[in-house]
Amino acid sequence: MRTIFKIAKTELRILFYSPIAWFLMIVFLVQCSIVYFGVLESYARLQEISGTNLEWLTNMTEKIFLSRQGLFGNVMQNLFLYIPLLTMSLISRETGSGTIKLLYSSPITVREIVFGKYLAMMIYSLLLVAIVGIFTISGAFHINFPEKGMLMAAMLGFYLLLCAYSAIGLFMSCLTTYQVVAAICTFVMIGVLSYIGNLWQDIAFIRELTYFLSINGRTQNMLSGLITTKDVVYFLMIVYIFLGLSIFKLKAGMESRSAMVKSGRYISVIASALLIGYLSSLPGFIGYYDATSNKSRTLTPNAQKIIAELGDEPLEVTAYSNLLSRHWYFGSPTSYNQTLARWEPYMRFKPDIVLKTVSYYDSTLDDTRMLSGHAGKTLKEVAEQYAKSMDVDMADLKSPEEIRKIIDLRPELNRYVMQLRWKGKTTFLRVFDDQAAWPGETEVSAAFKRLLQANIPRIAFVSGHLERDINKMGDREYKALTNHSTFRNSLVNQGFDVQTLSLETQDIPTDIAALVIADPKLAPGDAAMARLQQYIDRGGNLLIAGEPGKQAILNPILQQLGVQMMEGQAVQESREFAPDFITADVTELAGTFSKNLGKRMADSPKVSMPGAAALSFSPNGAFDIQPLLMTDSRLTWNRKQKLDLEMTTNASATSETMQSAMAMPVMIAPVTATPERTLKKDPGTVTFSPANGDLKGPLPAMLSLKRQVGNKEQRIIVSGDADFMSNAELQRFNIRTVNFLFNTAVFSWLCYGEFPIETTRPDPKDTRVTVSLDQARHLKVLYLWALPGMLLIFASILLIRRKRK
Repeated sequence: MRTIFKIAKTELRILFYSPIAWFLMIVFLVQCSIVYFGVLESYARLQEISGTNLEWLTNMTEKIFLSRQGLFGNVMQNLFLYIPLLTMSLISRETGSGTIKLLYSSPITVREIVFGKYLAMMIYSLLLVAIVGIFTISGAFHINFPEKGMLMAAMLGFYLLLCAYSAIGLFMSCLTTYQVVAAICTFVMIGVLSYIGNLWQDIAFIRELTYFLSINGRTQNMLSGLITTKDVVYFLMIVYIFLGLSIFKLKAGMESRSAMVKSGRYISVIASALLIGYLSSLPGFIGYYDATSNKSRTLTPNAQKIIAELGDEPLEVTAYSNLLSRHWYFGSPTSYNQTLARWEPYMRFKPDIVLKTVSYYDSTLDDTRMLSGHAGKTLKEVAEQYAKSMDVDMADLKSPEEIRKIIDLRPELNRYVMQLRWKGKTTFLRVFDDQAAWPGETEVSAAFKRLLQANIPRIAFVSGHLERDINKMGDREYKALTNHSTFRNSLVNQGFDVQTLSLETQDIPTDIAALVIADPKLAPGDAAMARLQQYIDRGGNLLIAGEPGKQAILNPILQQLGVQMMEGQAVQESREFAPDFITADVTELAGTFSKNLGKRMADSPKVSMPGAAALSFSPNGAFDIQPLLMTDSRLTWNRKQKLDLEMTTNASATSETMQSAMAMPVMIAPVTATPERTLKKDPGTVTFSPANGDLKGPLPAMLSLKRQVGNKEQRIIVSGDADFMSNAELQRFNIRTVNFLFNTAVFSWLCYGEFPIETTRPDPKDTRVTVSLDQARHLKVLYLWALPGMLLIFASILLIRRKRK
């Protein structure tokens, strides 16, 4: 070991008595300074421009250090430019000058020579890590609450990559006496290892080997804060291979051995490394360490608990991939390893997940674009044309007739879909038509939960009185909310089952989670009222959503609950929308229904309600009644007279004393007195008129009711609007409206939080940079000019003094 240290010391002395080592360090420091302060300045500038409106600014550690444009991401992309210039002379200098013969004749072994020179490169690599460490330490002061664990993991990945490149460069230096050739060979080998993962990905056995050998992206997990034994072993394996090859290459120059023996040595090194690497990449042998503060690279406890309930029984995931579907790429042979990576977080806790893919072609029932422009061609001819363009063998694709003998995917619209099978039970896991496409932890956990239990929460929607339809995509209907399979937030994708139910002809099942009555246009008959009354009496959960003008239909039902829809409708002053368009405030109580909605409460979220009736309630009834949505106290009031949206009014509106037009007591949040104000005198506005029975806001637009019935807490929600769940409102985009989250929270409350599966994590704390733009510019001068200048002066003095000696 002492000899190895002596060789390393000698190699470092040679290295630092030449300009190349100092030059590369200075260039590396300058590059780090430019990248780091370029990103830091950009976010400091954004903070100053945006003021306090910075809700979108988050994960600053990742943005400044770990993203593709960040410090680590940028430096690692260009790291291959540095190492070959350092390693090209390690052995080639000895062989070119003839000093290698002196080493051979000395009592020093080849192994000591290789290890000593490699140790010198490891030490030099630590200096590059130290340079990066300067900026990492600076980031701890320039970012509030930085993710220190992620930074440490990234530095480990950076150092392992340096070590791997150094081993490659050392071996290439053994192959030639020309240093430039050694550097070029190192460039080539790093390039081969970087791109080999993209080769032959459509061949099952070879794709696993080439993907495993690929060095490209091996540090990605560490850059995101996840350290795995698989990645660490990979880098150690690369070092082992190239150091072993270096040793045997040098031995071949001093020994007289047959070509078979020499080849056998090389093969044994590579084969043993590949065996170790293969075993280390098996799901059951991989160790994980999540260095993030909120464990964002690990499944949430709820998801882990559900997976643990699956036990040791294998879980089979069969993906059915349609060549003519827009999501074919998920199931294409070349995407196998990407799909495997998507399932890795779940395999971490259940290694016996088995992935299979069945490829076929068939007409796409939700998207005809793939078949457009092929008039006169059969489906098979279209598939053959696509297969040819995608380098897919038609023999690997099942025809429509063949796939339907296995499974009928027409209910799934012949899209890419995964069928999960466990203990004879099956369920579908879908991909979605949004930016993420792949199912998230919530959707996957819901699918696992379906396999574990027979009683999935069922939501029954009443039909037969012209209620909203859960099977239509019209603006006022509810398909997106309930059973639109391609929509991520649809109830069926969040763990619920939905069905329709006619109260006139069917009894209400005792095992449903909740009953929904959404905007009936006709009054229910006696049989329907009797069934509904029986359901309420036995403690069934219920959601009733009405519309202005339908008070006479729903008020008889609501009366027994102590709630009434007020006569008239709520109106809201606005320059942009019609007076009947209400944006109701979400109350603190509603924010407790789900963590996702609760995280938005700081932004004062609103729920859009096109046409809503205000609600009144009695505080002394059998139910504990609390508002969930309240109208704006400044802009809204209840208009008792019929609203004519075509009228034009130039009258002024005052905040006179509120008057109630209802016979029953009304509980409304207190209103703070406001000075007289005047409505904008624009066409289409309406005016507040106490003389006509108008009532000033805030007004309850949605109420929650609960009471104890036996051992069960009965939960009921009453809404003065049915459009907040409609297809149209779920497609409306507004940064402050949260209809998606609110609807999900409502149904979560009705089923006691069982679904959707709670997979939220704490918000990251690194949401600001702590330096101003001017401070960042001053620091940039120090790091970009002063530090490299000091290093340059020190190197110059050292080299000049060495030259004089």
